[in-house]
Order: sequence, then structure tokens, then C-alpha cells
Amino acid sequence: EVQLVESGGGLVQPGGSLRLSCAASGFPFGRYDMSWVRQTPGKGPEWVSSIHVGGGSTNYADSMKGRFTISRDNAKNTVYLQMNSLKPEDTAVYYCNVRPNWGNTIYDYWGQGTQVTVSS
Repeated sequence: EVQLVESGGGLVQPGGSLRLSCAASGFPFGRYDMSWVRQTPGKGPEWVSSIHVGGGSTNYADSMKGRFTISRDNAKNTVYLQMNSLKPEDTAVYYCNVRPNWGNTIYDYWGQGTQVTVSS
């Protein structure tokens, strides 16, 4: 069974930092790209960042470039999101996501999410 468990969210002041973690299990973690997606009430999901299997290639949404850093530790089956210079508009539930292609079918797995609140 595929499981993604996020942690590290919380309340932080504007300009502060948080490091999110996503512990994965139930699939060969090192073979799949991983992503972070966030969602706020009343809005659809917003893609944040993705990292390639080897960790050497990363991508970010424009509003996160230069502030967020995605990384992974394939030995620990964990993907991270370091968030710096946080803004109130970064307030959201952050989800870890993987979309493996098995047997010509693309599956879509999500964690339970971790709440990030940026407020003074």
C-alpha cells in the first residue's frame, strides 16, 4: 500500500522558515519523481515543486523560485521542502504527491497534508 506522510507544518511569522518532510512507503521511492502541491480553501490545487528521481533536476512554480528548495533522500524514502522568506499568501495545506505509471495506468497518490500558516 502506497503511503505518503507529511510533517513539519505549523504557524510561522512572515519572513520565517519551515521545512516540510514527506515519508513515503509502499513503492520504490527512488524510481519516481516527487512533487509538492498546496491548496487553500476556495481554490484549486496549486503545484509548488517537483524533483526528479535522482534529485538532480528540480522545478518550481514562479512564485516559489528563490524561496523554496525541494530535495530528496532516497535512502530514507523522504522528500523535503525547505521554505524560506514565507509570506501570508503561502498559507495552505501542503501535500506530497507521486504519480507512478504502472501497467500503462497512471496512479495518483497523496498524503494527508500538513497545514502551513504564515501570520503575525
